[in-house]
Amino acid sequence: MQDQADWLTRFMELVTVTGKVEVRCAMRVPWAIEYAQAGAQELPYHVVLTGRAVFENVESGATYDLRPGDIALLPHGSAHVLHDGSGAAPAPTKVHTSGSLLVNESGGDGEAFDMLCGRFVVAPPHDRLTRSYLPLELVVRTEDSGTATQSLPQAERLSRLVALMRAEAMDNETGSGAVLNALSSALFALTLRTAGEAGQARTGMLALAAHPRLAPAAAAMFSDPARAWTLPELAGLCSMSRATFTRHFQASLGRSALDLLTDIRMSAAANALRKSTSSTEAVADLVGYQSVSAFRRVFTQRMGVTPGDWRQLHRAAIE
Repeated sequence: MQDQADWLTRFMELVTVTGKVEVRCAMRVPWAIEYAQAGAQELPYHVVLTGRAVFENVESGATYDLRPGDIALLPHGSAHVLHDGSGAAPAPTKVHTSGSLLVNESGGDGEAFDMLCGRFVVAPPHDRLTRSYLPLELVVRTEDSGTATQSLPQAERLSRLVALMRAEAMDNETGSGAVLNALSSALFALTLRTAGEAGQARTGMLALAAHPRLAPAAAAMFSDPARAWTLPELAGLCSMSRATFTRHFQASLGRSALDLLTDIRMSAAANALRKSTSSTEAVADLVGYQSVSAFRRVFTQRMGVTPGDWRQLHRAAIE
């Protein structure tokens, strides 16, 4: 899976993602929690520590049974519900603070359930990538069976990370909040890698990266987006004809290779415009455009603002 890892490394370098653990839910049956649609740049997630729950994505209608070690991630910020599955009216809850976390506790006397809830924040305009190329929800299981570490080695690493997050949340020692947030950022990359290895996504970047023959093309575009890639060159990396490559790439990603390359280039350009004083001409050249007018046109189409307006908007936001 080296090609997948290379793609994910480049993706994480391109997309600024920060993680924050905010709430610990210590519930007892009967309980239920509803979550509204998240903000544009927010990706909610839940990590089950103990007990079981039913997770329902309101947008997709998908339902999952969650158990200890499971991670539910919503790349589109969809409204969702978690409950105990009993169908009984939930008991009243109370909220208090413990260290850096808010703690929700229910007044029931049934089976205990414990989870950490947080969010990943994706800096604009990169939320376009997460919503365009990641599925509505990802549920990753880290403790499927005793053979999980042999069949899914990434699941073992993710399980260790979840165990460390559990310990920090339970012990609540000095600096636990900072440690939990740092672990949360690592959780994002490991969750994507584990989901890709498990073959969860039917289309999108995870499906593409997990495709044994298409992954080299994805990794190449992320590694060197400024190169004037042609379809025959990308197909050659995958040992395919142009027609076969085009067909399989479209089926796996849901978009063409050139669409992906353009999105990568525009995200890289947005970073360069935000972080440097380079001219628009220099940024256009940096991401592989010899024609500044063509760069401005494509950037405006994808981002909704001109390169100059994007730079000014970002400067105004940080001043």
